[in-house]
Amino acid sequence: MMRVIIGLLTLILIVPVLSAASDEEERIANGAEVLQEILNIPDGLPKDLLNKAECVVVLPSVKKFAFGVGGSYGKGMLVCRTGGNFTGPWGAPAMYRLEGASIGFQLGGQATDFLLLVMNPKGAESLLKSKVKLGADAAVAAGPKGRATSAETDAYMRAEILTYSRSQGLFAGVSLEGSTLRQDNGANESLYGRKVTAPEIVKGGVSKGQNLVAVLQKASPKNESDPASIKK
Repeated sequence: MMRVIIGLLTLILIVPVLSAASDEEERIANGAEVLQEILNIPDGLPKDLLNKAECVVVLPSVKKFAFGVGGSYGKGMLVCRTGGNFTGPWGAPAMYRLEGASIGFQLGGQATDFLLLVMNPKGAESLLKSKVKLGADAAVAAGPKGRATSAETDAYMRAEILTYSRSQGLFAGVSLEGSTLRQDNGANESLYGRKVTAPEIVKGGVSKGQNLVAVLQKASPKNESDPASIKK
């Protein structure tokens, strides 16, 4: 009888952990699917901007909720190129959360996917802090789209982070100024099996989320930023 009780207690302790881990893996899988679909949109995300990005944030299915005048809450992940100057292959994903009252007006009650391109090391370092308020801690702009878009656009030159949304089949630049991105510490611990920070994940070379990393590596295998912009 004692063995049965111990076995039941073990299951009670283990099952929530396994469930949490699978939730994070599912988040990464959803992010990989959303990213691939966005990359397949004709005249959508400019390839030259992706090739110059140090990091990418993918937030699948951010939903609106009732909170005062409107708000939103979404879970996603940050993926950066490896190396001290973000010039190496794409690394492991760090779990992040997006929060912001202003987003509620843009969603219109529909689930929306967000994609953020981090265009320089300063923007990347801002996101690797515990939290960052977009527009205050990091300069953001609605991203341009289309094949003919040049990396020398005003938006690219000014912004550290370019932001996009996809809802009901429409893909466009969107303003996320005033929203907050923060590390999802609980999700990172569940995924990696220990307490770990976003900088440790991004710079530590751990191996997770291969499906998402593979999509990015195929789409943009090399950082084509101006060398002067990525010097430390």
